[in-house]
Amino acid sequence: MTRCEILHEDRFLLVVNKPHGVLSHPNPKSAKPQAAAFEGRYDADSRCFSSPTGKVWLIHRLDQDTSGVLLAAKDEKTAAACREAFEAETVRKTYLALCAGGGLKPEGVWLDHLITAHERHQVRTSVRHGPRPNAEARYRLLEYSAAQRLSLVEIELITGKTHQIRVQAASRRLPLVGDDVYGSFDLNRKLRQSIGARRLFLHAHELRLKHPASGQMLSVHAPLPPDLVSVLEAAGLAHEIHRRP
Repeated sequence: MTRCEILHEDRFLLVVNKPHGVLSHPNPKSAKPQAAAFEGRYDADSRCFSSPTGKVWLIHRLDQDTSGVLLAAKDEKTAAACREAFEAETVRKTYLALCAGGGLKPEGVWLDHLITAHERHQVRTSVRHGPRPNAEARYRLLEYSAAQRLSLVEIELITGKTHQIRVQAASRRLPLVGDDVYGSFDLNRKLRQSIGARRLFLHAHELRLKHPASGQMLSVHAPLPPDLVSVLEAAGLAHEIHRRP
C-alpha cells in the first residue's frame, strides 16, 4: 500500500514518512514511471490510490523535495472529513527549515499575498505586494549560527499555498538551504561543500489533527532524516534537534 515508513495506522488513517525525492502522487501528465508515496494506480480526480491491498485517499501533499509527515485516509468518508479539516485550517502542520541568513526575531508571523503560475510544465509562486494576504505562517527561531549565518526555524503553516514556506522565506532574504528554485545557486554550492547540504532543507516534522472517528487529538511526528541531522551537526546547530521528539 505504501513505499514509505508508516508513522501511524488505524482503521481510518494511514500516516507515512515521505522521503526526499518521492512524489506525494504521480504526475498524470508524465509518461515516465514515477516513485510515489503510495502504491497502485492513482486517480487524480478523487485523489485516490488503488493498490492490491486496498484503496487510500491522499489528503494533502508535500513537494517532491520535501520530506516528512504525509496523511492518507482509508475510506471516502474519512477522506472527506480530513479534507474539510484542512480547508477549515484546523490541522496543525509544523515544519523544520534551515534558512540562509539571520536577523529573525525569536518568533513571529509571515503574512503575504502569494500567486502561483503554471508555465512550461513548471510551477512558480511569487509574492504580490498590495493585495490582502492569503498566506500565513508562524515561525519560531530554534537556533542561529552567527559563524555560518544560518537560522534553524520551526514553521507552522496556517494556510497551504504552493511552495509557501520557500517563497515566504526567500522574499525575506532568508532562502532555504538547498532550494534550487527560490534560493541562491552560489550559496547552495558553498554550503554543499562546507556543511554537506546536498538537498532542500525542509521537513514536515509534525501533523496534529482531531481524529475524524474518535474525536481525540492525534499528533504524529517524523524524525529529522539522518542527512539533515548531519547538516545541522556540521553547522553546529544540532543541539535543539537532539532535545526534540
